[in-house]
Amino acid sequence: MTELDVAVDPSSPKAPYEQLRSQVESLIRGGRLVPGDRLPTVRGLAGDLGLAAGTVARAYKELEAAGLVETRSRSGTVVASGEHAAEAALAALAARYVAAAREAGISDPAALDLVLRAQRG
Repeated sequence: MTELDVAVDPSSPKAPYEQLRSQVESLIRGGRLVPGDRLPTVRGLAGDLGLAAGTVARAYKELEAAGLVETRSRSGTVVASGEHAAEAALAALAARYVAAAREAGISDPAALDLVLRAQRG
């Protein structure tokens, strides 16, 4: 099971379920959670965050409706594969490319130019 690096701010004007939903979505779209990663159980995460189980369940339900996670009877809630998976993988590659280019002393515009030239073939 994947440990989630999320927090809910009780003083935020955003509802707790929305804070949780948006943070998990960011982790998925950013590539920190990948297809097949198992999310904590609703009860377990609720206990960790001091939330009602229904709050976590609502966040998970909205993530499922968006196609980002799926609930499997025996496996629990897992990150779904789909369009976001390719985007997340490319985002991770892009971040590594940027880091490597900067480490090599290549300016951002020059690194971008290299990508554009590669696109042209």
